[in-house]
Amino acid sequence: MELIKIALFVSFLFLNPPPCLSSSTPLNCTDTTRLCTSFIAFKTNPNTTLPQILSMFDVFPNDITADEASSPGYLFIRKNCSCLSSIKKYLTNTTFTVRDAEGLVYPMVTEAYGGLAFLPNSTRRARMRAVVSLHLFCGCSSGLWNYLMSYVMEEGDSVESLSSRFGVSMDSIETVNGMSGPNDAVVGNVYYIPLNSVPGLPVDTEVSPAPAPAPAPIVDTFSDNQKQHSARFPYGWVLGSLGVALMLIIVTLLSCISFRSFHCCSRDRRRQTKDPDQSVSHKFHILKSTSFVNASGRYLCCKSANLKPSNGETGNQHVSIPRGMVADAFDMEKPIIFTHEEILSSTDAFSDSNLLGHGTYGSVYYGVLRDQEVAIKRMTATKTKEFIAEVKVLCKVHHASLVELIGYAASNDELFLIYEYAQKGSLKNHLHDPQNKGHTSLSWISRVQIALDAARGLEYIHEHTKDHYVHRDIKTSNILLDNSFRAKISDFGLAKLVVKTGDGEASATKVVGTFGYLAPEYLRDGLATTKSDVYAFGVVLFEIISGKEAITRTETMVLNNSERRSLASIMLGALKNSPNSMSMASLKDYIDPNLMDLYPHDCIYKVAMLAKQCVDEDPILRPDMKQVVISLSHILLSSVEWEAALAGNSQVFSGLVQGR
Repeated sequence: MELIKIALFVSFLFLNPPPCLSSSTPLNCTDTTRLCTSFIAFKTNPNTTLPQILSMFDVFPNDITADEASSPGYLFIRKNCSCLSSIKKYLTNTTFTVRDAEGLVYPMVTEAYGGLAFLPNSTRRARMRAVVSLHLFCGCSSGLWNYLMSYVMEEGDSVESLSSRFGVSMDSIETVNGMSGPNDAVVGNVYYIPLNSVPGLPVDTEVSPAPAPAPAPIVDTFSDNQKQHSARFPYGWVLGSLGVALMLIIVTLLSCISFRSFHCCSRDRRRQTKDPDQSVSHKFHILKSTSFVNASGRYLCCKSANLKPSNGETGNQHVSIPRGMVADAFDMEKPIIFTHEEILSSTDAFSDSNLLGHGTYGSVYYGVLRDQEVAIKRMTATKTKEFIAEVKVLCKVHHASLVELIGYAASNDELFLIYEYAQKGSLKNHLHDPQNKGHTSLSWISRVQIALDAARGLEYIHEHTKDHYVHRDIKTSNILLDNSFRAKISDFGLAKLVVKTGDGEASATKVVGTFGYLAPEYLRDGLATTKSDVYAFGVVLFEIISGKEAITRTETMVLNNSERRSLASIMLGALKNSPNSMSMASLKDYIDPNLMDLYPHDCIYKVAMLAKQCVDEDPILRPDMKQVVISLSHILLSSVEWEAALAGNSQVFSGLVQGR
């Protein structure tokens, strides 16, 4: 039976070959600064999941709408489209992860995107789990319409059917695509549909609760009129809704009673033990022994924790965590609570051999908890503010470019946060004197990919979460690398919710962070905004180019002394004497020698200019992280094309430039 299925599948491929990637031609453009919103019509199949689609197109769930009227279903994916300066064509960028096995990229991309991708090099090969940058067809309207949507012509489609389906005239479709008539359409080619509104309906990414079951029908006692009345009146829904409402009321009452009882007991215990710290009004009791209810999926979550002593002790072992922590921090997903004994065992009692490094508010240790590699941040109990801030943020935000919080633990005088483990350490260790730290230096391609990953993580917390956050401590030591050298932003102890003001989003606060990365307006008035993070990210880009630290020593002419200067000021000075990528002698003096001149000059110059924009004195003139992501996507694609043109399929060179 399996052989028959395989034979039928192969014969189907021969009779219905996938559309050729190069059969369509991108739209011409002249304005290389043009940026617009476009849409891509993607034909789904039952085996493609939403997370796969988000990865394939590098978008978020709110960038996708669905055409529920068509079968098979179409998704309409919103992408920023721009004029690619090298070929003067409208294209948009994305990345494709090779999931099956090593081989030619061309047929993999053809099968995945169904003719929407533009990949001129049909002989390129890639290893499994490699990330391939590629273009997708897109277009910007000349002004007659609001959007253009890329659509692959299918069997049975025609200009007339597309006109009816999307509510546009046949003449409009023919004009946009330069067609002489409706019969010019070729199956498998990409055509552009002019639109004045967003196509489709929003995709429901939430799991909807199942409706209450309707009571079984009684067929032998109803008259015809009674049956008709029953069909019109939804008894099942009414009874189900009443049942659900009654259950909610009961649960709420029980919760209130339990909550009041807990606080009464807590007050009684404090009176009986005469706590010397009685001046602290609220104590949250975390004991060494805790029971767990459930752990599922990637995120280890628990439904409830046993807060009662298990060894007969009185409740005098406490940590000063504000009372609102339980209600506020865990209103989304609850991280699992580990026991203190588990933490000690997993780290060999915090032995020096397990020490990974020192953070702003504690040391980080390697451990293995419940067969999972983890990083454990050890903090004193006085750091409850930072502890709660990190838990509150990481329980609400989940993204591939943000480090994942697994759980936490506490003892009498210490707090512990447990994260997923980043096997390759921090970006800082790979940039600053990597050989002496036992790390490999990073290739140019790896550096741009890391910068893009980190930028996507920042863009996510700035724009795409329900509540927007400012990280406030972006630096190379807080950008961690996994086993594939993909970046994840960590250390959210200083992250702060930003609120809308008349001038945008900002949060007034005391100045915290790391010198060398602090924006001038933040130092001046303590106003934390998303543009403060952009400034810090610009410094990170300068570090990626130069391999130097944010505050570095430079030699002076006076008595051979050295002085400490910010890297931003040094690099800005070098850029003043580097007008373009062909005349950047001053900038070349500050390019990391570990790159061994293996980099495209135009790309490294573009990153330097992007960093310059990010560290502009005026925050209004700085780009937002969405613009930074777009720029780095273009630079990464150009860098990959440079590598392919220079190295071909040489495995020796490929291993060298990947820095692995």
